[in-house]
Amino acid sequence: MAEPCPSADSEELTDSEGSAYSGLQDSGSDSSSSDEEEEQEEGPGGGSVPRTRAKGAPRKRKTLEDDSSLEENKALLAQNEYEEDSSDEEDIRNTVGNIPMEWYQDFPHIGYDLEGKKIYKPIRNKDELDMFLEKMENPDYWRTVQDKMTGADIKLTDEQIDLVQRLQKGQFGDVHFNPYEPAVDFFTHEVMIHPVTNRPADKRSFIPSLIEKEKVSKLVHAIKMGWIKPRKPKDDTPTYYDLWAHEDPNSILGRHKMHVPAPKMKLPGHEESYNPPPEYLLSEEERLAWEQQEPAERRLSFVPRQHRSLRAVPAFPRFIHERFERCLDLYLCPRQRKMRVNVDPEDLIPKLPKPRDLQPFPTTQALVYRGHTSLVRCLSISPSGQWLVSGSDDGSVRFWEVSTARCMRTLPVGGVVKSLAWNPNPSICLVAICVEHSVLLVNPCLGDKLLYGATDQLLESYVPPEEERVQPVRWVTATAEEHGRGIRLLVQHSKAVKQVTWHGKGDYFASVVSDNSNMQVLIHQSSKRWSQNPFRRSKGLVQCVLFHPIRPYFFVATQRYVRVYNLLKQELTKKLMSNCKWVSSMAIHPGGDNIICGSYDSKLAWFDLDLSTRPYQLLRHHKRALRSVAFHRRYPLFASGSDDGTVIVCHGMVYNDLLQNPLLVPVKVLKGHALTLDLGVLDVLFHPTQPWVFSSGADGTIRLYT
Repeated sequence: MAEPCPSADSEELTDSEGSAYSGLQDSGSDSSSSDEEEEQEEGPGGGSVPRTRAKGAPRKRKTLEDDSSLEENKALLAQNEYEEDSSDEEDIRNTVGNIPMEWYQDFPHIGYDLEGKKIYKPIRNKDELDMFLEKMENPDYWRTVQDKMTGADIKLTDEQIDLVQRLQKGQFGDVHFNPYEPAVDFFTHEVMIHPVTNRPADKRSFIPSLIEKEKVSKLVHAIKMGWIKPRKPKDDTPTYYDLWAHEDPNSILGRHKMHVPAPKMKLPGHEESYNPPPEYLLSEEERLAWEQQEPAERRLSFVPRQHRSLRAVPAFPRFIHERFERCLDLYLCPRQRKMRVNVDPEDLIPKLPKPRDLQPFPTTQALVYRGHTSLVRCLSISPSGQWLVSGSDDGSVRFWEVSTARCMRTLPVGGVVKSLAWNPNPSICLVAICVEHSVLLVNPCLGDKLLYGATDQLLESYVPPEEERVQPVRWVTATAEEHGRGIRLLVQHSKAVKQVTWHGKGDYFASVVSDNSNMQVLIHQSSKRWSQNPFRRSKGLVQCVLFHPIRPYFFVATQRYVRVYNLLKQELTKKLMSNCKWVSSMAIHPGGDNIICGSYDSKLAWFDLDLSTRPYQLLRHHKRALRSVAFHRRYPLFASGSDDGTVIVCHGMVYNDLLQNPLLVPVKVLKGHALTLDLGVLDVLFHPTQPWVFSSGADGTIRLYT
């Protein structure tokens, strides 16, 4: 027959009954580990399951039966050591001991915690309706019980519910207990002389424990001496301090040495009186002007009014608004002094030399060369600086005398002249002109007769090779009629030619073709009438090319990049990133270490080839697209011409000291060209020896600035 469930009253001796000092021992003594261990219960699966205990329930002393299984449970106890450990700051264990809870029925509290403070009963104001709603809505209502020690609601675990259900069915609490095991006959039917056990009860079972008394007296002595201190109560009151406290060193704000006190409000003046003097009242015109002003610009934020007495003054309609703004002013005002760096704005601008210290440079328009009927696209000047040649859309090339602006010769070429270049070698008198699909080599027959005669003899001394070589172009000797006009040779290309440029020695020249293949750039040798294509494949749309003035380098400008090739090694040396959308023109410094690029997005990029592949400086002086840039051969000057009709001359000093960066200073804006068809200056060119600059424009004129 199953044993009945033991009631709460018939439990084993608890701490409060076993010893007179046990209540104190539980509240802070370092008692032996066996008193602190939790009871383990055999769960349904056979494993040892910790029995959860309601917060505040008194802990039971280990019974003798449990001591036998203590060794088995040590491993589980180690891992379940922190299972009941609560992370809460406060431990609301009820320490009243094993007394009837009915004693506290008429009190608002239900016991005392570890610090001796009252544990108040939870406010239970649930009526029948609340209980019914909770029963309907709370899915765990059926497994919730009330703890008599703390009055809190406790949700039973699955193991506890299994235990309750087994006890209700009259079964044993332990799943693994077998009531029908075969009985062991301890006793015989014969009466024995000696009893099985007659051990007298221990003395400790009926007198107070001396060891516990000693421990408690030690704890009481330590509390009296102040060695054991109760837990400090947690102070929940928020700390407030006066934001605008006086600057005494003890105040919290005393730490801020740079603290700024709150701004004071302006004291009211006569205009805020209910009966102001007549000069403070606004006239009709002043009131209208006040209403039209922005609120931030008004001298007064209100209109002064006159009332016969203080009782007649109405409520101020913007009172709340004004108080709100005052609060905003107070809490948005910065309360700390920032160490402001007092810098003179003039010091931030780089100290550039004055333009008058950088003279000479062109400042005034001296001559206008008129004669072309359409826009003048290109200019070139003889190495001596005596003759100027210009090419125009009217299909003619004109040769001018620089000093008098007189047109010496006009050469009709029957097409738009895109580019022309005078041979830089002073001993050769030859001009290369781009017309449609051909490059014309023209002897202008100007100046020294011996000079241009020697040029003709040089061209006529050419001996053709025995074997015909395959070339990308055709070299054609001029006919008698063309020879009479000055044309000596024609280099015929497959596509339209858009640029021609000479090498410094005067024998080689390069041409750029409007094509997207690898035949865009061709290099020609005039003495041997031999042409070659230096590139295997196209790297983009080539805009212009240049020869290095000293070294065997070749510059090729595409839309966004400038590539520098070594002609001897036949390899790419550098790739310059222009930071521009579309490069339009390029010029190289006579020293050869700096180049400038103009672009259609109105930028001028100066590159220092020894410094970086990115621009050393980007100048944005022009408002519209740059069409042409040029360096002076002798003076530290460079110029740029743009569609805004201006030529900007800049001082560009390059130092021999490699540690010193170039000095770039814009010195003069030259105007004069009229805008035609939205185009302004199309080409700029410096005189080889004088600080003069030539510009050609869409208005059909060439202008000389000196």
